[in-house]
Amino acid sequence: MIKELNRQGTENLVAIANQFAGLGKVTATKSFGSGNINDTFLVTLDSSQQQHFVLQRINTQVFRQPKLIMQNMCIFTEHVRKRLQSTPLNRRWEVPQVLLTKNEQDHWRDADGSFWRAISFIEDSQSFDTMHDRSHAQEIGYALGMFHNLISDLPPEKLADTLQGFHITPLYLQQYNEALATTKARKTPEVNYCLQFVSDRQSFAHILENAKTQGILPLRLMHGDPKINNVMFDTATQQAVSVIDLDTVKPGLVHYDIGDCLRSGCNPVGEETENWDSVYFDTDLCQGILAGYLGVAKAFLTENDYAYIYDAIRLITFELGLRFFADYLAGNVYFKVKHPEHNLARAIVQFKLTESIESQETQIRKIIKDIK
Repeated sequence: MIKELNRQGTENLVAIANQFAGLGKVTATKSFGSGNINDTFLVTLDSSQQQHFVLQRINTQVFRQPKLIMQNMCIFTEHVRKRLQSTPLNRRWEVPQVLLTKNEQDHWRDADGSFWRAISFIEDSQSFDTMHDRSHAQEIGYALGMFHNLISDLPPEKLADTLQGFHITPLYLQQYNEALATTKARKTPEVNYCLQFVSDRQSFAHILENAKTQGILPLRLMHGDPKINNVMFDTATQQAVSVIDLDTVKPGLVHYDIGDCLRSGCNPVGEETENWDSVYFDTDLCQGILAGYLGVAKAFLTENDYAYIYDAIRLITFELGLRFFADYLAGNVYFKVKHPEHNLARAIVQFKLTESIESQETQIRKIIKDIK
């Protein structure tokens, strides 16, 4: 999509950006970030009040109801803005704001029908793809904890569920069983390992959803994609200042966010390694993230919430492996792959990480208890 825009030249892009440029004139646009869903651009203005903003074309193949995303984002950001006004923090914290068009709309459609939106840019900030050290891990945890804390009093029913079924492990298990019933995949040692791994954990897939159904864990608002490069850091202080990429904010369990943040942050060799024996869950980074998170989140967490944190870490790691393996069995129809066995390799990484988490259950539970 970005190539299409480049072929059209920047004039069209500047015209679109000017729809949102209430504080000045657009002087430059450039591709921005590494996201693989929406087309994202950084817009520069000739204004002393606002130097930049972020312009995005929403991928309506993924987000089929983009107006609901914008509705969610407006409700969520306005709620947080009021919270911060009434109870200011003692450190920098910013929330991306929705910018309106000259017609006071939260989006704009171009002649092709593409859906565009603009959000404020977090100045003097940067993000990282990998965890540096324990203090970095603690800031990642603080960021997620602050994100959850600031919306803990926003009723979840006020936001629409823009991605139904997302992070519902039993549904992924059902899709896996459907793929398994029709697969023609060869029974290699790697495939057999994955088949046995999933088989041994089928009943465990329901643990969080059962707790939600029974009223043990409350429905809250969650981010949906709290990977570490969605946390912005102040370039001067190196403190976390914002959590971005808010399209997946929706009703759910905060445990999915906690688990996903730890899954992605505590695997030092990353998701794409094929050296499976090197995959492990780093409990030192886990301690850092949880110390940062629970230091803020204790304001709203219940005893039951604490009881399920370990299960969340284990479950979300298993869930991603299950999704990768199911996609491999189905012929690689969802995740982009570089070779036919790519999703199989990714699944094994997550399953090895799950094994590492399981082998350290006592230690991880002790970390949670000691911080609490």
